[in-house]
Amino acid sequence: MKRRQPEVTCAHPKQETKFRDVIMYLVERRMGKSRRMFLTSLARSKGFCVEDTLSDKVTHIIAEANPAHELWSWLHGQSLTDPDSTNVLDISWFTESMEAGRPVLVEAKHCIQKPSLQLKKTLPANPLPTVSQYACQRRTTLDNHNKVFTDALEVLIENYEFSDNKGACVGFRRAASVLKSLPKPLRCLKDMEGLPCLGDDTKAIIEEIYECGSSSRVENILSDEKYQTLKLFTSVFGVGPKTGDKWYRRGLRALEQVHSEPSIQLNKMQAAGFLYYEDISKPVSRAEAKAVGCIIEEVASCFSSSVTITLTGGFRRGKEFGHDVDFLLSIPEPGKEDGLLPAVIDRLRKQGILLYSDLQESTLQQWKRPSRCFDSMDHFQKCFLIVKLWTRLVEGHREDPSSRRDWKAVRVDLVVPPVDCYAFALLGWSGSTQFERDLRRFARLERRMLLDNHALYDKTTNTFLQAKTEEDIFAHLGLDYIEPWQRNA
Repeated sequence: MKRRQPEVTCAHPKQETKFRDVIMYLVERRMGKSRRMFLTSLARSKGFCVEDTLSDKVTHIIAEANPAHELWSWLHGQSLTDPDSTNVLDISWFTESMEAGRPVLVEAKHCIQKPSLQLKKTLPANPLPTVSQYACQRRTTLDNHNKVFTDALEVLIENYEFSDNKGACVGFRRAASVLKSLPKPLRCLKDMEGLPCLGDDTKAIIEEIYECGSSSRVENILSDEKYQTLKLFTSVFGVGPKTGDKWYRRGLRALEQVHSEPSIQLNKMQAAGFLYYEDISKPVSRAEAKAVGCIIEEVASCFSSSVTITLTGGFRRGKEFGHDVDFLLSIPEPGKEDGLLPAVIDRLRKQGILLYSDLQESTLQQWKRPSRCFDSMDHFQKCFLIVKLWTRLVEGHREDPSSRRDWKAVRVDLVVPPVDCYAFALLGWSGSTQFERDLRRFARLERRMLLDNHALYDKTTNTFLQAKTEEDIFAHLGLDYIEPWQRNA
């Protein structure tokens, strides 16, 4: 008689559950019973909670080698109240979490998309309003109705960034930006008719996702060793694609190998990136950004009571999480900003919360007029910091008994534009990147103007156009004003 396997329970007899917000279920289909039991034991030994039976309390469903349509069909037969609200993930998320010793952030590459969210050939065309080729003439919120397609395109974009293929990057970025702006999801292939920026490659990707639930081209990239390695290396603060590629070509595949390789000389920024990797590789929450803002405001006000601090980047566009926190610091009196950043850095250092700093002096004297090169850095004085954020200062924070310390390292960028450049700097540093690219492209091609973080220059009249607010800049360009939260292109 075949022996009955012992029932698996969530609790591990010798290991305390560390991550109570993550409750996993491993799908036995195609994984096999013995491998499932081994992975269950491995996860529990690291403090993860793994359920033997699938129920509504499960937060993360893990599957291996299951086609999306088969897996989701099986899930809908399992008496779950709302399977769509659960993370349905590929085994790669589980593997990365085991290696990290903690639940890693769920990314697009980990998700097994529900086929019912894909296009249906039988549906009639879903007429869409006329869509501009420029993101600055579209309103793009964080409510992305076509995420299944844009996630796939963003994998391609990242892979082309690693190989420095700028042309392909631009093409797929524009396509993804158009899809993000649509007020409703694509339901059939005919819905793509008349949409700008969707090239043949993009349409082929969308059609394959519609037919198969995923793109083989994207899946091949996600499983490619070089892509995985470069993604890992470039997650380190101060490491770009070129450095990552150099390490890859030397046969290095893990961060531990890089750190222990005596022939590799890390610069100051990279050394800080490795030292604080555990913290700065995690997302920064809005509450944490707010707490950092209070610290910066307090130290900056000691330099001048008229300093204003403005949160920019993704947080200004409504995002709840980001990789770092960006602030513009401004003083209304021209020239009074001189010395502000050195004073802020010095005070943070005296408070014992400055972990890393890189001050870059202003080079505005070298600037003549707006550049056509989008990727060129602006000329304002700025500093890139890593600061120690005491967790007790974060609103709503709950102490983690398993945490080794009561602070978190957070990346912070501070920029100090002169008051007459403030509106342009605020517009540029608010993003998104694609929105800014298209805004500058629109200015150049449609208005014969040059725009960057410093100014707006009219080539027809050979004059600089003044602006005190973002609204002034949009008005000069003859554009309807678009709120920051509608610039998530």
